[in-house]
Amino acid sequence: MADRPTSSTSTVRSLALIAVVVVALVAAFAYTAGWLSPGRLTPVKIVNALAPPGGAALGFRRNHAKGICFTGSFESNGAAASVSSAPMLAAGAYPVTGRFNLATPDPKAVDATVRVRGLSLRIVAPVGSEWRTAMISAPFFPVATPQAFYGLLKASANKSDPDAMKQFVAAHPEVAHFGAWAGSAPWTASYAQERYNSLNSFIFTNASGEQHAVRWSFVPAAQPEPVPHDQLQARDPDFLAADIAKRVHDAPQRWTLVVTIANPGDPTADPSQAWPEDRRKVEAGTLVVSTIEPEADGPCRDLNFDPTVLPPGMHVSDDPFPAARSAAYAVSFDRRTAEDKDYPRHPAGGSTP
Repeated sequence: MADRPTSSTSTVRSLALIAVVVVALVAAFAYTAGWLSPGRLTPVKIVNALAPPGGAALGFRRNHAKGICFTGSFESNGAAASVSSAPMLAAGAYPVTGRFNLATPDPKAVDATVRVRGLSLRIVAPVGSEWRTAMISAPFFPVATPQAFYGLLKASANKSDPDAMKQFVAAHPEVAHFGAWAGSAPWTASYAQERYNSLNSFIFTNASGEQHAVRWSFVPAAQPEPVPHDQLQARDPDFLAADIAKRVHDAPQRWTLVVTIANPGDPTADPSQAWPEDRRKVEAGTLVVSTIEPEADGPCRDLNFDPTVLPPGMHVSDDPFPAARSAAYAVSFDRRTAEDKDYPRHPAGGSTP
């Protein structure tokens, strides 16, 4: 009987400890969701801001919603092993699953209306490590920070204030630089003719422990052929998927991986600033796209191309975007997988791109 008070006290303490842990977990969850700091930028806010006026397309990615899958290989020549010990940069061939896409939240967008095109890749090494990357055709990003990107989304969606975008651009002059590129750069009629750029900076570490800040691009073997925009507008709304399917059916399509190495002082935290063209470059190998598959039943459909999934020999830099993208991609992935019943899948083999 003498030990009952002690047991009772112990039970109360245990329950109190559990309560504290639960409260802490709830608080952490609330903080992550932004409930305790309404002004803080969260991945949920970014993903919500990406939605078009009519709402998100259920079951689809919240951005780059329109795309097509492919498989192929990355044929490394071993040249980049001098700057990174990543296993897929050693000489050899490595399987690739990827996706060509358009930078739009609308999976039914007319191809000629979307200025920026994308390439996403998952490259797997025999030891099990993998490299995921999502790149775009623009040579630099429209804004310098994730907070500015959110501001851009909000300003572009603000129909009640006709000066919202004008005021945002005045505060972020890099947007005008991007606008100049978007208005003057030539259009092509093929995913195969695009150069795709990482824009974000990463750190490569070689076998000796030497580190280099890098960006990379996939440069097409196909010669870019400029097409007047009004001619593209007269084409089928889905001409890009049809074109890449035909090209790959006729012959594998190729891109050269070019790794660009920063000089000391180059802006590594700001993807809106391009590095000078004279920076050291390493041609690391060739991406070979050998099979195109409709996305609905394709191998890229349920892949999250998280740019922070990196192999040994690569890691993130001081650039804040990869972490922000990773968090937003996770929210998008969770939402679209929860909406699987709303995704318009096709019977296997029942459709062609």
